Amino acid sequence: MTSLYSYRPAVSNDLTGRIAIVTGGGTGIGLMIAQGFAAAGAKVYITGRRLDVLQRISSSWDKQIGGEILPLQMDVTNKLSIAAAKKVIEEKEGKIHILVNNAGQVGPVSPFLNDPNSPERKDPETLGTALFNNETFEGWADLYSINSASIFFVTTAFMGLLSKGSADVENYWSSVINTTSISGVIKVAQEHFCYNSAKAAASHLTKMLDTEFALKGIPIRVNAIAPGVYASEMTFETITPELTDKIGKGISPVPAKRSGTAQEMAGTAVYLVSRAGGYTHGQEIVIDGGFVSVNPSTV
Repeated sequence: MTSLYSYRPAVSNDLTGRIAIVTGGGTGIGLMIAQGFAAAGAKVYITGRRLDVLQRISSSWDKQIGGEILPLQMDVTNKLSIAAAKKVIEEKEGKIHILVNNAGQVGPVSPFLNDPNSPERKDPETLGTALFNNETFEGWADLYSINSASIFFVTTAFMGLLSKGSADVENYWSSVINTTSISGVIKVAQEHFCYNSAKAAASHLTKMLDTEFALKGIPIRVNAIAPGVYASEMTFETITPELTDKIGKGISPVPAKRSGTAQEMAGTAVYLVSRAGGYTHGQEIVIDGGFVSVNPSTV
């Protein structure tokens, strides 16, 4: 039996020599994760549609902290763009060890849903009509493309390179993390039915991918992180305690009375892709300051 004392935090969380891709890595949660990986020693490619944003982040990274952050333009809703990005990585690296499917958007919002004084809530007929007229099939399709379908297409595109990365270290499989959300596990709509249902789809897709890989002997672990309230382009750059519950839109307030930190996000992601998390398969880790504990959810 391996001695407990063989555990060394600096070794267990070390990502030196690991190659990672983080979609939507130029801002918000994706950037938090990318910086965490780089600080742990990884070479991290951050992707997005805005190359200037990616380049600015890359050039500002202090390599004395550790690792590298490199720009890679990719639209996760475009198969040609995904294939082109894969070709770049295949030619430069020949493999990867980590993929984070983080790119996402909010999509259609019905701000009157939670306002008891809004005229749209006068009666069931009025509310139903307002919801029907406020959103479109096209809006739902677009959001599902980026928040759930992109996970399938990006993961399958890079599956071969991830599998090659698994051969580097015995018993150390390559890892996929999908950024889902508490919105995918709570039972209230938070004024955006589409976003919440798309994130729920991403949660289930995580479990399906991990199960299918395991059953077929493919050495890739797939897990998810479901964040609560964190600073991002979809919320605010800085979130005060007063803003936390305004963003969360729960029935009950966030018990922690604050938003999550970059250290908490990065630490969770590093755990999942490192040796410390190497026995974790098909799980969704909720990091939300207790939000799901006090609001109706599916977990």
